[in-house]
Amino acid sequence: MTTFWSWYVTILSLGTIFALTWLIFGTRKGQRQETTEETVGHSFDGIEEYDNPLPKWWFMLFVATIVFALGYLALYPGLGNWKGLLPGYDYLDSENKTPFAAGVQVAGGEVRHAGWTGVHQWEKEMLRADEQYGPLFAKYAAMPIEEVAQDPQALKMGGRLFASNCSVCHGSDAKGSYGFPNLTDNEWRWGGEPETIKTTILKGRQGAMPAQGPAIGEDGVRNVAAYVLTQLGGRELPEGVEADIEAGQKVFAGTCFACHGADGKGTPAMGAPNLTNPAAFIYGSSYAQLQQSIRYGRHGNMPAQEEFLGNDKVHLLAAYVYSLSHKTQEQ
Repeated sequence: MTTFWSWYVTILSLGTIFALTWLIFGTRKGQRQETTEETVGHSFDGIEEYDNPLPKWWFMLFVATIVFALGYLALYPGLGNWKGLLPGYDYLDSENKTPFAAGVQVAGGEVRHAGWTGVHQWEKEMLRADEQYGPLFAKYAAMPIEEVAQDPQALKMGGRLFASNCSVCHGSDAKGSYGFPNLTDNEWRWGGEPETIKTTILKGRQGAMPAQGPAIGEDGVRNVAAYVLTQLGGRELPEGVEADIEAGQKVFAGTCFACHGADGKGTPAMGAPNLTNPAAFIYGSSYAQLQQSIRYGRHGNMPAQEEFLGNDKVHLLAAYVYSLSHKTQEQ
């Protein structure tokens, strides 16, 4: 924060507190000490107000609030660049590798103490947790994912990681929802091998189904959807629907095979799903939903978790996800 804004915040905060203090004590002067039946001389909707002083307990509560505010601003950050009188908590500065409570040397040889902040408190707790659980995570990270997936304790830890980081999209039961894949079956867009699952979690995935409507037209959309539904999916067209399946096959061979393959079974390297299995359609596999996907395309994003969880926790999480579709033990 620049010096100007630091002083701006400081003056505004302290000025407000001092102004309220003056207002409270200023209005207290000249007030009678005893209660009375007299009113202030005006009414609102027929309601009159007695001309009595503010109750003492109420006045003291205002004073206590002001004292608390000044004490808080002295001990903790809140006045611009003021760091507070507290020495701060021990936590590691990732750049200087120095505990902040011991001071950090900056340009010119000056040693600054960080003081207390919510971020510092969080980092302190994270360091304490890493010291306690880090060795356990490291132990599992050194084991193959298949072995970790057979360890009951590891699966409980992985399950908690999943509930905290993955369930919002894939559901608490990991069976997904509209637009999010089911992790309990054997349909994997990018591959279901243990290391592939780990890579997906670590680095994330960007899936894109380009819109084909402008290129193949509405007839092409209907015909390709009919071909995928009947010839690749082995299902019947809805009653009353007419489509040229042979024409749809030709469009598929010229437009769609590059990603989904000539047999429609997908290409894991590109994240293209298997079109012969309705379970692979996370946006729906009905005739109408297929047309929507072909006409307008689809775009999916699996966010990378490496920055948030780190390799060791992702390794454990990958083992848990792997176990969901490989029933290695009773869970």
